[in-house]
Amino acid sequence: MARRRRRRPHGGGQLVPPELPGGTWGIRWREAGQRRYQGGFATRELAERVLAKIAGDVAVGRAGISLDPKGVPELDVLAGPFLDRRGLTHRAASTDRGRWKKHLKPWFGHRKPHEVDAALVRRFIEGKLAEGLNPATIRILVALLSALYVGLVEDKVATANPCHGLPRSTRRLMRPTHDPRTTPFIERMADVRRIYALLPPPLNIAFGIGVLGGLRTGEIFALRWLHVDLAARRIHVRESVKGPLKDKDSRVVPILDPLLPILAEWKLKSGGEGLVIPPLRSDGRKIDKATPGNFLRPVLNALGLARPGLGWYEATRHTFASQWVLAGGSIEKLKEILGHYSVVMTERYAHLKPDLFSAKDMAVLDLDLTASDAVPVQLGQSLGRTPPSAGSK
Repeated sequence: MARRRRRRPHGGGQLVPPELPGGTWGIRWREAGQRRYQGGFATRELAERVLAKIAGDVAVGRAGISLDPKGVPELDVLAGPFLDRRGLTHRAASTDRGRWKKHLKPWFGHRKPHEVDAALVRRFIEGKLAEGLNPATIRILVALLSALYVGLVEDKVATANPCHGLPRSTRRLMRPTHDPRTTPFIERMADVRRIYALLPPPLNIAFGIGVLGGLRTGEIFALRWLHVDLAARRIHVRESVKGPLKDKDSRVVPILDPLLPILAEWKLKSGGEGLVIPPLRSDGRKIDKATPGNFLRPVLNALGLARPGLGWYEATRHTFASQWVLAGGSIEKLKEILGHYSVVMTERYAHLKPDLFSAKDMAVLDLDLTASDAVPVQLGQSLGRTPPSAGSK
């Protein structure tokens, strides 16, 4: 009779012997529903010790038992690898590193993960408000701290994310003070033409691509002729000055009628190779993000169009979106052109739709309060009293 095979304890993992004499040992185990493998152990004993340690950690995490806080590093130490990984996936990783160093580290860097709770997060928000920091900026800081804790919870270094489930009173402290519906833009297309005429080349071409194509500033100055198809009338937006796009995925932008002759003429003048907007710097690098605004401001002043908050972004991309909606364009199509992840972001322009409130909507309440057929009632009569006569005291 065959000997019955002895089953391994569930969750204990498995040793993987070397395939060849003199080879290394490996281990297999299951964690968070996934199969994992690690090899390169010189001896069986070393592989057994590592497997036992991993199995113990997995068991502790599965049972919901908190890890010993004495052995957990402080948040400033844990934030280093987190920010390094963030640099591979986020365009604003360098900015996030500065945010951590300037704002988050003084408050949380010397603390261990279990020492941060919702009350401390609230005190942090109140402290930054007292310093005069914009609530929208504070919201970004809290989101960065929350992203750090998401990874710590997954790695079983922290048991909970203190930024999740903040009370409504705390969340209201971070309410943005800026209403995107009040963002200025160029309201008359005739003014768009005047601005284009006064800007020097190639910044006038960059302005035209932004105001007639809706591209972001970084996308305009990273655009190559290889990705501009004048025959098919489309622009394939694939990269930004800093590398990956803000919305991660590439998108196709149509070349509208006003933009087509501008690009066709510029292609003949520039040679149609390399960058559509050549560098203005002597070292051949792309121009700085602030450079277009330095040229735009004098033009706006000369035309009498300067207003607070009206910069290059508002005069190009925001103007394109606003004029698209004012002309009756589809919000859904505008979302695809702008590359928004959700139509919720695009709907900030919906208040500009000319048919948002039709004439029929304006007349839905049939009432005329100015009619003169009503007899005014004196205050004393309305309260059931007899008003005093003119000669009474």
